[in-house]
Amino acid sequence: MLHWMTTISIWMIPILILCILMYGTLKRVPTYETFVEGGKEGISMSFSLIPFLVGMLVAISVFRASGALDFIVQSLNPLLSFLHFPSEVLPLAIIRPISGTAALGITSDLISVYGPDSFVGRLAATIQGSTDTTFYVLTVYFGAVGIKKMGDALKVGLLADLIGIIAAVIVVTLVFGMN
Repeated sequence: MLHWMTTISIWMIPILILCILMYGTLKRVPTYETFVEGGKEGISMSFSLIPFLVGMLVAISVFRASGALDFIVQSLNPLLSFLHFPSEVLPLAIIRPISGTAALGITSDLISVYGPDSFVGRLAATIQGSTDTTFYVLTVYFGAVGIKKMGDALKVGLLADLIGIIAAVIVVTLVFGMN
């Protein structure tokens, strides 16, 4: 069974690309020229996104280096203890909507310190998988198409992240218990 799944997963993308090319050819679309044109647009779009990405990365670095993240964690520690939420995971919950790379680094650190089978390790991995990089998504995708007003999308995205974190705590606690 595993062999079949591996074989299917290896061939899925090439088959999908082949199907798209065949469909385009049947519809008499100049597939190669369309591909090259899309590549040109992708490169120009990536250059236009660089200022947005640099600004976001600088803001993340300032937030972490200033000690603001540590201050927030220490301030919320009594509330987190009451809610049985490990304070070690709070930096991940705060950083995850901002930067996927920084969140992955925090998750990796938590797993290396506490172990992958600990409550903290399992919760960190579940939060990593059940939340999104909301600010990154809004910065890149909204910036790419020139949308300036993103207040409602930001609220909904952050609410979805909060629900993902709460669901992760509930599911990890129910499935694995508290260590």
